[in-house]
Amino acid sequence: MVRFLTGILAMSLIIWSCGPTGPTIRRGGLDEEAEAGDRWTDKDSRKVAAEMVKDMLSRPWLDRWAETSKRVPRLVVGRVVNRAHYHIKTDMITKDMERDLINSGEVSFVASDDQKSQLLIEKLRQADSASLESQKAIGRELGADFILTGKIDSDIQRAGRKAVTYYQTDLELLNIETGVKVWMGQSKIKKVVER
Repeated sequence: MVRFLTGILAMSLIIWSCGPTGPTIRRGGLDEEAEAGDRWTDKDSRKVAAEMVKDMLSRPWLDRWAETSKRVPRLVVGRVVNRAHYHIKTDMITKDMERDLINSGEVSFVASDDQKSQLLIEKLRQADSASLESQKAIGRELGADFILTGKIDSDIQRAGRKAVTYYQTDLELLNIETGVKVWMGQSKIKKVVER
């Protein structure tokens, strides 16, 4: 009887171990295009960010600012509105741009609203528990000179078995003090799907 139960237990373990183990996951390289049909992909975000950074850094606004202010401009990321036919994480584009612009050394960025809240909480904590010599003062943050705003639109056109989806990203850089637009960038992506 013990041998019989041991045999059943052994067979159960063998069958259980041969069963499905969950989804198969394959990691792809960042430059590899994920199959998404006409959907926006991470590659699209990187492409748009790279185009916008290259264009922004090559325009006259940057030289004009350097001539008059004698320092790099401070930027802040404002609202980038998604008007596409489905949800696109616009912060993927702006974070890529922010990183590349900061690393260029041509501009700097000040904290976003969420980050400013975190900074204030930390400063209040320091005021309560840190030594006087190491506390950071409230109200000493540097203000931004320019704000980056924009939108992403999409348009779908269908004809028979073919569908063409257009994505257009428009970004603008505005002088916060004067309200003057100093730069406008645009990137277009077209995706064709045949069913």
